[in-house]
Amino acid sequence: MSAMLTIDDVARMARELPEVTEDQRHGNRTWFVAGKALAWERPFSKADVKRYGDAVPPDGPIVAIRTADLGSKGALLDAGLKGFFTIPHFDGYAAVLVQLRVATRSAVRDALIQGWSACAPATLASKHVRPSAR
Repeated sequence: MSAMLTIDDVARMARELPEVTEDQRHGNRTWFVAGKALAWERPFSKADVKRYGDAVPPDGPIVAIRTADLGSKGALLDAGLKGFFTIPHFDGYAAVLVQLRVATRSAVRDALIQGWSACAPATLASKHVRPSAR
């Protein structure tokens, strides 16, 4: 079993992508490309926890990762990847949440690449995105 991912692991993976910068937004580490947030730390607010009612919310570090659109978000969630989920606050918003304690490194890396592709300007993305294998 691989070691649990940390926010620092996410930071390293995000910064490996072209022209990604890190800054703080709302007091949380956030990774940007061309001024757009592709991923950010997303601790639960009191309201988020309250919405879980009697259910226990996912614990440990949580990150949000942008998706290209709601269809991509749905496909990512439907894939059944461990640790990938959403909450009512994210309804209608093109991003997924990831519980790093249970997600795999490769799934998080792939999601970050998708998030980067969704946020990067077309000219930058076209220089760095490999064509899909056919």
